[in-house]
Amino acid sequence: MDRVNAIRLFVRLVECGSFSAVGREEGIGQPAVSKQIGALERHLGAQLVLRTSRRVVITEAGQTFYESARQLVDDFDALESSVGDRQQSPRGLVRVNTAPAHGRLCITPLLPDFFRQYPDVTVELSVSERHVDMIGDGVDLAVRHGRLVDSSLTARKLSETDFVLVASPAYLAARGMPARLADLDQHACIVFAKGRERYPWALKVGRESVSYVPHGSLLTGDAEHIRAAVLSGLGIAQAPYWLLAEEIRNGQVQVLLPALQPERVPIHLVYPTGRRVPMRVRVFIEYLVEAFGSSGV
Repeated sequence: MDRVNAIRLFVRLVECGSFSAVGREEGIGQPAVSKQIGALERHLGAQLVLRTSRRVVITEAGQTFYESARQLVDDFDALESSVGDRQQSPRGLVRVNTAPAHGRLCITPLLPDFFRQYPDVTVELSVSERHVDMIGDGVDLAVRHGRLVDSSLTARKLSETDFVLVASPAYLAARGMPARLADLDQHACIVFAKGRERYPWALKVGRESVSYVPHGSLLTGDAEHIRAAVLSGLGIAQAPYWLLAEEIRNGQVQVLLPALQPERVPIHLVYPTGRRVPMRVRVFIEYLVEAFGSSGV
């Protein structure tokens, strides 16, 4: 048994949750993956996974082993990368978590050039509006919007974004242009909400920060739907500039009441503090920091 390879397969089994998924990644059959995991279990004298007809369950011993095994795999990959021709050619998987709309509009368009520079690195994008448990979910990096409060994470600033009031020219032609904060009461607003809780818009009147609770016929907790609603002429929304940057530049969307615009919101790339960062993750961090700095979004 190749113990390093078996441990690598086990780590991916925990993260993928499926023998067949690991087999597809490695280009081998599901029985071959199961056979290597079984050999690893016999070598360790402990059951790492419970196999059922529907899913794989990681045992308590397996979860304990995973924490050290993942670090071992990272260390081994770093050792390989530091020797010979691989010194300038990092390889392996980088797991990145981001919000769905930001990933689609701001991260994915940057990947072609990254893969040209680092053809042996694979990026796994997971998308979620919630903040994931980075260690528990096996995530290397996460994109976080807003002020950071988690001191257990190391952060690299990617950019800052304006939060702007926006509407389509078609909507404004039909309903008129608001000239002051009070005018918003007469307009249809596209409301960001979770459940039935409407999130207020953060605005600035002079030097004072104010909260405005919007009212409208459409409530959604998804940025993609806010984007689609603005482009469909359904009303006024407050949104991060990057969500509609291209449409603002080409005139499909208009920014309203710029004097009410609040302070810019930072966007960070975060990763767990105190853990060694593999070379493949380091090059992806540096690439994103440079790419976002160049784009200005």
